Amino acid sequence: MSLRANLLCATALLAAPLAAHAGDLAFAPVPFAADDAAKRAVLASEMVTIDGKDYKIGYTAFARTGDKFGDGTFGALVDRNGQIVKSEDGSEHLSVDADFTSLLPVGDKLFSITHFESRPGAMYLSELTQDADGKLSVVSTKPVDFSGLNGLWVPCAGSVTPWNTHLGSEEYPADARAIEEATALDQIDDYDFPMVRFEGVDPAKMTLDEFRAAYKPYRYGAPVEVTVTEDGNATPVRHLAMGRVAVELAKMMPDQKTAYISDDGTNVGLFMFVADTAGDLSAGTLYAAKWVQTSDEGAGAADLEWVDLGHADDASVIKAVEDGVKFSDLFEAADLAEDGSCPEGFASSNAEGRAECLKVKPGMEMLASRLETRRYASMLGATTEFRKMEGIAYNPDSNSVYLAMSEVAKGMEDGSKQDKGGRNDIRLAKNACGAVYELSLAEDFKATAMKALVAGKPVGDAEKAAAADPNCDPAHSMCGSAAEANTCDINGIANPDNVTYIPGYNTLIIGEDTGEGHQNDVIWSMNLNSGELTRIFSTPYGSETTSPYWYSDVNGHGYLMAVVQHPYGESDEDKLSDAADSRAYVGYVGPFPALGH
Repeated sequence: MSLRANLLCATALLAAPLAAHAGDLAFAPVPFAADDAAKRAVLASEMVTIDGKDYKIGYTAFARTGDKFGDGTFGALVDRNGQIVKSEDGSEHLSVDADFTSLLPVGDKLFSITHFESRPGAMYLSELTQDADGKLSVVSTKPVDFSGLNGLWVPCAGSVTPWNTHLGSEEYPADARAIEEATALDQIDDYDFPMVRFEGVDPAKMTLDEFRAAYKPYRYGAPVEVTVTEDGNATPVRHLAMGRVAVELAKMMPDQKTAYISDDGTNVGLFMFVADTAGDLSAGTLYAAKWVQTSDEGAGAADLEWVDLGHADDASVIKAVEDGVKFSDLFEAADLAEDGSCPEGFASSNAEGRAECLKVKPGMEMLASRLETRRYASMLGATTEFRKMEGIAYNPDSNSVYLAMSEVAKGMEDGSKQDKGGRNDIRLAKNACGAVYELSLAEDFKATAMKALVAGKPVGDAEKAAAADPNCDPAHSMCGSAAEANTCDINGIANPDNVTYIPGYNTLIIGEDTGEGHQNDVIWSMNLNSGELTRIFSTPYGSETTSPYWYSDVNGHGYLMAVVQHPYGESDEDKLSDAADSRAYVGYVGPFPALGH
């Protein structure tokens, strides 16, 4: 039987919720990084106890930015012709923004794909070896060729499909309306500019016309699937049928048809795609969630309704994009009145950073739904008020989904200015430390309700003052500098980012992407029975934890992937003393014994 057939059979067995395994799993805790040495280090649990037996684990980084394996330089950004692009100072651009990293057993070989969250973006395909003890090492690496897709845009998180393909993402796509209406480059967000390097254009010297010729915004902002063959070929496909938003990641459900798509940023939505055919994401129906609030306590709770955005297929959307479709081809636009109303025939939208009145032009509904997905969803009454929606994980034991919200803020607050043009569906108190939500699923994997599972705890002014007191009890977890550097309780989560679940052991893994919340980002293990949080990974100054992703059994070993993105790059830049320390780390916590169930 082929690998794909085996995977399809295994996935079919998982299509119904499983009875919870009675297993116990506990990590040895990692201490809070309280001194300068700890704040510069990558720290990981050294031991895990599984069903009463201790196993030695730890962190292994099998690649760092700039490492050479075979003929490849890990993390080098390349243009359409495979040449390394240049940074502003003229040097070759080696990205420190490593993100989601997959493990893909294919035939008798083991591969890994790593995202580099840059502009132009990159994915590196690495062949790995695995020794008898489970240690992984890189044999060779090379960039995935995206010339056929006109480049890759800001790949962030990702997942592995039940049919063993890599499912990547493209985050923060540009506002196509702003680019079309601009009369000068300074009217366009310069975040978009570095992408033109893929086409050999120097962003420091380009004109507005050169920018528009090199960068077509509707090309980017969708899930990107990569199929790897045993001979080391990687073929990417962009699934614009799944919509165009700031894709954090798309996570497939066991039916191989339903995918949840998280949307990062301010005034964003939650989306669900249902493919026509299992294992084929090229065509299907897209839905957007409507939050029907049932509680404003803490980070809130709601019933979920789903707004149908219609059916589409990749080929039709891509053809329209390459034929040059523009925002003005899709919509008529009008100004929102002071009272929040729109002219007759127009619908309001609070997406894309502006309140506006829009009308879809005749026959353009399908393209509007896929190229301006967030705007279209808002017009149809879906909720586009979420703030910093991040990772998604599936729990087969309870048939539920976990969704990280890095902040409960802005549009999620009651009556915020971001509600203009919307409906103020989400009416919660601000929590800058964020929360992780649990979504209950029906038998068809459609989410019916959403409630906060765990939230961060902001540190109040009184607590900071008490902790800064010279007479503070040294045993106090927030004494001294910790009180100054962390605005969220150090014994709880801060700005949760990506999440993963260990089946059979009621264990949720939560990674952070935080700045002021915690000076050093960490990964937590959460026992869902007790609610107890254990710190299991800590990263250096200024870095982000990315890619926590669990593999129960890869050739007899389990792995918790963990990537350290841009050390010293998001904060504490002044503490960098050796440029080599700023390189990203790509690796794993483990190896574990195989925990298949």
